[in-house]
Amino acid sequence: MATRRASPGHRAVVRPLHGGTLRDELAAGARALGLAPDEQQLAALLALQAELADWNQHFNLTAIRAPGEMLRKHLLDSLAVRPFLGGRTIADVGTGAGFPGLPLAIVDPARQYTLIEATGKKARFVAHAVERLGLGNVVVINVRAETWRPPAPFDRVLARALGPLADFIRVAGHLCQPAGRLLALKGRYPADEVRALPRGWQLLATHPLHIPGLAAQRHLLELARS
Repeated sequence: MATRRASPGHRAVVRPLHGGTLRDELAAGARALGLAPDEQQLAALLALQAELADWNQHFNLTAIRAPGEMLRKHLLDSLAVRPFLGGRTIADVGTGAGFPGLPLAIVDPARQYTLIEATGKKARFVAHAVERLGLGNVVVINVRAETWRPPAPFDRVLARALGPLADFIRVAGHLCQPAGRLLALKGRYPADEVRALPRGWQLLATHPLHIPGLAAQRHLLELARS
């Protein structure tokens, strides 16, 4: 298990690498999601995308490679969760290359984010991005979530593309404090998975998400202990 925390006093200021086009789309998309990132946060989000594109040439971290697709399917898709967060401590289980956790941590510096990833090359990229962007509110844990016992449970536990809801609960339910929430990012509404929720858990709310520039269905499911 490895943990890394960036220096809280440092945040890199990086000019977007693609001129104004991606910056304008990102700013407009964030506004459509009800967010208002400042210029430094917009620059950090675009710098994160640029770092991912660079590493992806060597380590194949994501199949999404076109800049516009990366912006919509990684950055904006992640930011869509922000209005539905609560509490102070957030865990992102199976974060992969850092989504949704890194974009959320960039625009939400008041919360503490713990990003959990079992695959070494992905965890190394996330740790690199944390250092590169000076994100003092992020800790990276390179471990299988189901085997990890944190010092304290989290207020919210996120997952994107982690498999069926029952698997999410099995892998990450123990990370969630008794009054906390599991937040599952899904595509189509998973009616069969909801009907198959294990005993002791219930669906509290379903939030349809509208990602700017994407026609695909997206839903955020909010689960809690019953």
